[in-house]
Amino acid sequence: MKIAVIGGAGFIGSHLVDRLLAEGHDVDVVDDLSSGSLANLAEARAAGSAPTGGSLKIHHVGASTSEADSLLGMRRPDLVYQLALFPRADRSPRAQGRGFESALATMEAARRHSIPKVVTTLPASSLYGQPAAAALPIKEGEITPRGVRGVVARAVIDLMSTYRERDMIEFTALALSSVYGPRQRATGGVVAAFLAAHDGDLAPDFDGDGRQSRDLVFIDDVVDALVRAGERGSGLVINIGTGTQTTVRELWTAISGGTGRTPTNGPVRPDDLPRFAVSPVRARIHLGWSPWTSLGDGLARSRN
Repeated sequence: MKIAVIGGAGFIGSHLVDRLLAEGHDVDVVDDLSSGSLANLAEARAAGSAPTGGSLKIHHVGASTSEADSLLGMRRPDLVYQLALFPRADRSPRAQGRGFESALATMEAARRHSIPKVVTTLPASSLYGQPAAAALPIKEGEITPRGVRGVVARAVIDLMSTYRERDMIEFTALALSSVYGPRQRATGGVVAAFLAAHDGDLAPDFDGDGRQSRDLVFIDDVVDALVRAGERGSGLVINIGTGTQTTVRELWTAISGGTGRTPTNGPVRPDDLPRFAVSPVRARIHLGWSPWTSLGDGLARSRN
């Protein structure tokens, strides 16, 4: 199977590429390397040259460029993963606008070149507003965009739905909770930040008192959901998370073993979520997916 992974040099994308190559697929990575790194693809490049694995080609182009469109037209993949819509490092309104532009370019390329399906990822924490504790874990029917990022994420869903209805291009949009694992930069999420702080014998920074909760899902579980979404869940937004809340305090204790430095309590961010978790029920029904990696196992594997 020929598969294109836009954003394949990033944290999530590179792990997905590893899995696809191991399954024998021919993979084209499309990445402008603005936030990804070729270092993330070291294992993939080795696997792509092995006789038992699939083939790998890396293309240093942006998703919205004419070069990317021409590439998709030439390669004619059976499936496109668009993982580069919402970079974590840049949350400015302009960056969110570029994300929508990338989504539009990808769907137009799919239409022009008869690509049957596109799978994308969305930030679940921006899709569901400020959910009440009683509503958690939140379900997909409760979309209430939070901030510009949430508005753009909702617009991407509407865009893909339009192409599905008008041009019969299938899509699945995975709303991801807090993903963590190996290769994640210290600025990429709370787990990576705390691991870096502990390894450097530094005090972690808490926004507030650390009672905020997050739904932490391990990268291998997310990759499994992405692979399943390639063939299932068409036309749906599907949450990918554990449904379990872990407070920031609990996370630091799990990482430090209770022996790390005392956290520094800073001011609460105005837009911070006090608690969050997503329901994995739809994923279980439509993808046959459930998370299997415990937090303890995931943290241990993230240290390697």
